[in-house]
Amino acid sequence: MNQRGAVRIGVIADTHGLYDPAVEGHFAGVDEIVHAGDIGDRAVIESLRRIAPVVAISGNVDEYERSGFPRQIVIRRNGKIVAVRHVLFEKGKLTEDATRWLDSQQPDVCIFGHSHRPTIDRYGPTLLFNPGSAGPKRFSLPRGIGILTISRNKILLRLIKLHDKVCRTELNSLVNRTRQKGATRCEEARSSGKR
Repeated sequence: MNQRGAVRIGVIADTHGLYDPAVEGHFAGVDEIVHAGDIGDRAVIESLRRIAPVVAISGNVDEYERSGFPRQIVIRRNGKIVAVRHVLFEKGKLTEDATRWLDSQQPDVCIFGHSHRPTIDRYGPTLLFNPGSAGPKRFSLPRGIGILTISRNKILLRLIKLHDKVCRTELNSLVNRTRQKGATRCEEARSSGKR
């Protein structure tokens, strides 16, 4: 928490195993990071933990609970209820299951992923926040992350666009050893895998 009493949370989703070092600059100084599922590789979470503590849920790519991360969570930050769930929308519509869950939890804000579409919207009194995908670029959708700032009387949401070209940090021991010698490999992040 900063001196004004606000909590700053880095918000990320749909990494699909890609850790983009660009998030480090955007998330510098956050109190924590929330990953809204489709992590793709635990090493992504370990890399994020070098920046700030991480709260993560699983997504369909993670095979939900089989990943060891919960399917959904509800946390309280600075007196506000924050719900986190990977799938809220299917084919552009709020799912019946998500509607029931939001109605029962009545969060102040709900962080979600899955669509890869950066979104700030409302469902009744609940702010809905999807930072977009921080993973490989898909279709014409921009890559992105977000910042959620919660003060006692205000919630601020900010979308941050990431570049399509990524200095991709490979998440295996061979490349980690190479990276220690200063090598990185830049490539255009593209994928046609599942959401």
